[in-house]
Amino acid sequence: MKKYSKLTDIQNDLKNKTITLPQLVEDYLKNIDQTKDFNIFLEVFDEEAKSKAQEIQQKIESGNAGKLAGMVIAIKDNICYKNHKVSASSKILENFESLFSATAVERLLKEDAIIIGRTNCDEFAMGSSNENSYFGAVKNPVNPEYVPGGSSGGSAAAVAANTCLAALGSDTGGSIRQPASFCGVVGLKPTYGRISRHGLIAYASSFDQIGPLTQSVEDAALITQVIAGMDEYDTTCSSKPVDNYTESINKPEKKYKITYFKSYIEKEGLDPEIKEHLLNTIENLKAQGHIVETSDFPYLDYVVPTYYVLTTAEASSNLARYDGIHFGYRSPNAHDLESTYVLSRSEGFGDEVKRRIMLGTYVLSAGYYDAYYAKGQKVRRILKQETERILSEYDFILLPTTPGTAFKIGEQIDDPIKMYLEDIFTVQANLTGVPAISLPTGKHSNGLPFGIQIMSKHFAENELFAFANTFNINA
Repeated sequence: MKKYSKLTDIQNDLKNKTITLPQLVEDYLKNIDQTKDFNIFLEVFDEEAKSKAQEIQQKIESGNAGKLAGMVIAIKDNICYKNHKVSASSKILENFESLFSATAVERLLKEDAIIIGRTNCDEFAMGSSNENSYFGAVKNPVNPEYVPGGSSGGSAAAVAANTCLAALGSDTGGSIRQPASFCGVVGLKPTYGRISRHGLIAYASSFDQIGPLTQSVEDAALITQVIAGMDEYDTTCSSKPVDNYTESINKPEKKYKITYFKSYIEKEGLDPEIKEHLLNTIENLKAQGHIVETSDFPYLDYVVPTYYVLTTAEASSNLARYDGIHFGYRSPNAHDLESTYVLSRSEGFGDEVKRRIMLGTYVLSAGYYDAYYAKGQKVRRILKQETERILSEYDFILLPTTPGTAFKIGEQIDDPIKMYLEDIFTVQANLTGVPAISLPTGKHSNGLPFGIQIMSKHFAENELFAFANTFNINA
């Protein structure tokens, strides 16, 4: 069967009876089996997917199928799906079965998407390489010696390996966009509050957002349109109406005012080929009639420290519930209340999660709260105000997604600081709440893909999708 890169092609072939939905699902299941050594899926819902395919095929034939009929999608293992396991790729939640579905999952199912399985991820979405999973590292389908990025590495790899048409991930500091860049797919972090977080296992609640990983901007727009919007179960979810994103991307091309940060392009550590590609992109945009200007954002060196102070503090609070009493794994070696807490958490959490919990507990402690957490919140406000000021003058900010291409498995695992700096270009969007998309526009001389990132104003996804759709992507 041919490889599909967008839903409209699948739906056209279903309509013309070139293929059937059961055949498509079987093809994806075959691809999953052939790529099982990549450790992408923690669980495949094969029989359920086949049954659903038969049911939706009948709906297609009777003309009453939903908008996503024909879409086979995977979900990250920190997004709840009723009566299915969800573990956040952690020992502490191994074999836990969800009692309800995330709002995003319910909305996908309502429009007849088929969920084919749950994908591996960094434990509790903490990591930039997908090597922090209790269930082992995911391999990059482009080159299995390399990481797929993280924390949504399994979701990005699932799309890149053609084991599904699209996947849902979560993005706390770049966890959708960075693996999208490493695997050569499209990845969107929506505006904070655009998509409900109900049913997403929390890492840092004021940062986390669910978003799509796809092979086309068109599908990213469609999925976002379906799952976005107000939700009574999430008080941080915006009541702002959802635009028709799929209609927006087909409007006549506009000329935009775009900026890029000189300090980002001149940052030591940015791969020379990525820098050259970005500069060439800027020249191409100018040639197309867009206004592209440089501007100054002098706070690059503050974004990663601020992000890790605040997110670890929130993680320390959010993960307190996993203690062997209320939720999760309980150590068989425990003999009293104190040992139950200590041993269950020590044995149940991996090294990176423990590192971040301890760091977060430290910055929230009585003697250091004002010096770290309170100061971090003040810096976040400055970053937000400056980003909003720049976006009041420009439609978009253009920047690299990552400083380099994917690195080899095991290469950086023992260097947490180097790993944290993988997020240097992505965390700004999470700190400020603006939407950002990574587009697979580049291919390095080492054979690996990389992305360009675009940020826009709060709730300006329609303009973001329209502009992103004008780029030539390599997915």
